[in-house]
Amino acid sequence: MSADPSTPFSQRLGAEVYDRIQERILAMLAAEKVDALITDHPEDVSYLTGFFHHPGERPVAVLLESTGRVVLLVPELERQHAEEQRAHAEIVTFAEYPGLESPFAPLSRAAAPARRIAVTTQITHHRLALLRSAFDGVEWVPSEMVTTARFIKLPEEVALHREAARITDLMLQAGADLVRDAIGSGAPFPSEADLAAHVGRVGVGEMYQEHADVVVISFLAGGLVYAGANSAIPHGLPSSYRLRDGDTFMLSLGAAVGGRFVEGERTFVLGEPTSDQRRYHDTIRDAQAEGGRAIAPGIRCCDSNARCLDVIRDAGLGSYLRHRQGHGIGLGMHEPPWLEDGDPTVLRPGMIVSNEPGIYIPGHAGYRISDSMLVTETGSEPLTSFPRSLEDCVIPL
Repeated sequence: MSADPSTPFSQRLGAEVYDRIQERILAMLAAEKVDALITDHPEDVSYLTGFFHHPGERPVAVLLESTGRVVLLVPELERQHAEEQRAHAEIVTFAEYPGLESPFAPLSRAAAPARRIAVTTQITHHRLALLRSAFDGVEWVPSEMVTTARFIKLPEEVALHREAARITDLMLQAGADLVRDAIGSGAPFPSEADLAAHVGRVGVGEMYQEHADVVVISFLAGGLVYAGANSAIPHGLPSSYRLRDGDTFMLSLGAAVGGRFVEGERTFVLGEPTSDQRRYHDTIRDAQAEGGRAIAPGIRCCDSNARCLDVIRDAGLGSYLRHRQGHGIGLGMHEPPWLEDGDPTVLRPGMIVSNEPGIYIPGHAGYRISDSMLVTETGSEPLTSFPRSLEDCVIPL
């Protein structure tokens, strides 16, 4: 929320932010000895230029040349959209797709001569073939430079993540309150779908009420809600299942402000917890606390993952593990680096990663606690702040 209540929180980053982002890539172009970079990944496009779009069959791409020139290729139908979003680039368009020539031909005509061009490793074979047909005599160099650049968030990006975290906390509170209100009024308990719809309305409503220039992407606010045995499926989808006395239920929520994501997840118990529910919840809380300590500058992702998940294994619950400690968060809800045994990436200040250990007991329930963590100079800071202990996550009947 804006420090001045009369001034709405702006989701749009200023031109000077994109100048710094593009300068970061220019240094990488020089280091990789390439003449230019082309990426058609929607998140890269928005990262480099501030243009957010609904991806489809019509290509949208960015060309960043070693001279510092930036060109945004869009279909003609998106020109006005890019201009209204103040895309930080020259705009070049193609008429339609598939068209009578490669949609990348106008980009080729606008580009300076180049011998080596870096291209994102996530480009499809089809798109790469279209590029090759439009650019003659170019060596295409697979590169992760934009992915790597996105690891470290600028302060202006962190401000967007913090606001997404505030909204995520509001949604967690709204979900718990909906259940408490039903108990207090004697109404039927809400279903998973009821809860999911309610928290989504709260999150999106808060955003449009408090923010200017809302950046609309496929996901603004909401998430997954599952209860009882359904919650033993880590990414289960909300159903018509209605909460019952004694249920464990999970609110797996998040928001995207200015396209920057945050996730926050809590596991609740409806009524007095059993000894098993206490054991499961307390173990995950302990693992998540150790995971938070293990997210710090200089620590490898794989080592953080091991420290976090070893708490669960040492508690004798390792057979219920289904996934890693966490993942990077930014313009994607899931993006590198990965807090997993196979990722040796060293954590650095400015990274944002999830800390979300979980266990899943078939036929009973799942238990997961997640916070989005900002790596700082001395350790890490959870951006989401909803209480995590079992005492705070019990809803009395």
